[in-house]
Amino acid sequence: MEYYNKQELLDKRYLRMARIWAENSYCQRRQVGAIIVKDKMIISDGYNGTPVGFENICEDENGLTKSYVLHAEANAITKVARSNNSSNGATLYVTASPCLECAKLIIQSGIKRVVFNELYRITDGIDLLTRAGIECKHIENLNQ
Repeated sequence: MEYYNKQELLDKRYLRMARIWAENSYCQRRQVGAIIVKDKMIISDGYNGTPVGFENICEDENGLTKSYVLHAEANAITKVARSNNSSNGATLYVTASPCLECAKLIIQSGIKRVVFNELYRITDGIDLLTRAGIECKHIENLNQ
C-alpha cells in the first residue's frame, strides 16, 4: 500500500511538470507537454509544436492545426533517440492521452507505462497501448 501511495504522488508530480512544460508550446488550440522518466530521472521532455527551423505557428489561417505539427510525445521520443539515453522500460507522462500515431511510437520506443491527465475523445491510442501490454493510467485530479 505504501508503494502505491508513493507512486501515485510521483505520478501526480511528474504530470504537473508535464503540464508546466506544455506552456512552452506555441500552439493556440491545445498545449500538450510530455516527460519521459526512467529510474526516477527525467531523460527527455517535449511539447507540441512545429519541427526545428519552422516558424512557431501551429495553426493555419482557419485555426486548424497544420499537418506537420509534432505531438508532445513524438518530440520527447525523438529527443531521447538523439541522446545517449534509452526509453526502454521508461514511463511517459503526458497531459493528454496519446493518439494512435503516438501510441505506435510509444510501443516501438520500449516505454512500458503511460500516465496521462486529459482523456482525449478518441481513445484508439490508449486501446492500442493496452493491447500492446503497456500500462495506461489516467489521473484526473493532480492535487495531492
